[in-house]
Amino acid sequence: MKLARLGAPGREKPALVTDDAVFDLSDVIQDLDPASIADGAIEKIRAALATGSLREIVGAPGLRIGPPVARPSAVLCIGLNYTAHAAESGAVPPSSPVLFLKTPNTLGGPDDRVDIPRGSTKTDWEVELGVVIGKRALYLDSPADAAEHIAGYLAADDLSERTFQLEISGGQWSKGKSAPGFSPLGPWLVTPDEVDPANLRLRSWVNGEERQNSSTADMIFPVDQIIWHLSQHLALEPGDIILTGTPEGVALSGRFPYLSPGDVVEIEIDGLGRQRHEFGQA
Repeated sequence: MKLARLGAPGREKPALVTDDAVFDLSDVIQDLDPASIADGAIEKIRAALATGSLREIVGAPGLRIGPPVARPSAVLCIGLNYTAHAAESGAVPPSSPVLFLKTPNTLGGPDDRVDIPRGSTKTDWEVELGVVIGKRALYLDSPADAAEHIAGYLAADDLSERTFQLEISGGQWSKGKSAPGFSPLGPWLVTPDEVDPANLRLRSWVNGEERQNSSTADMIFPVDQIIWHLSQHLALEPGDIILTGTPEGVALSGRFPYLSPGDVVEIEIDGLGRQRHEFGQA
């Protein structure tokens, strides 16, 4: 299933997207948020779809698409998770997953405008596979246990300001990761039965020119290992979002210019949809 949230910021309504129509889920769940996910939202939606009772949303193509998940308690990010990206960043591939955090208020829709932060000269793009937690995970016994804790997958752009992240960071990355709108998500949350997270093509473009073209098969730490590892150190809650790292091809490599107002970034992941966001100036 492809699940979305449609409407103006702060007034999005949950929806089910199929090949033929878009259906209103407001009679089934209040929202796609941590409370509804913990309360079995995915199973409730699947049951409602089977009954054929869902109402179609008229005019759905004209509605704004919001982030597929609302108000997560955490956005957890894995850094340097592709060998070639670690190399272009001047880093040694890690022997253990590198974790940093983004604030939840960085979330945006897949086509929302994003403002370059004040004082920024190094705003960068990063196409990433996102994982949404469906059930609390703490001290999992093995990576094999991770699958039952996943609600679905989504496309994400882990936008970054490299000066804030690396030069005036104080040793932590989150300062360069948490500007408003720096986590565009979606367009959909896709349930695990439709996704092979180990074999997805990831691509990004800036002003129509390709920047990244890789596969999740090249990740150093796969999704199940990431979830198992994180669960040994913290509790993953329903609705939490994990961004699993980006492949090579970002501006930090020195091969491409950083973003400027008026630039357009597009990202796409097989089966998870495409984003397009134009950049302005804060």
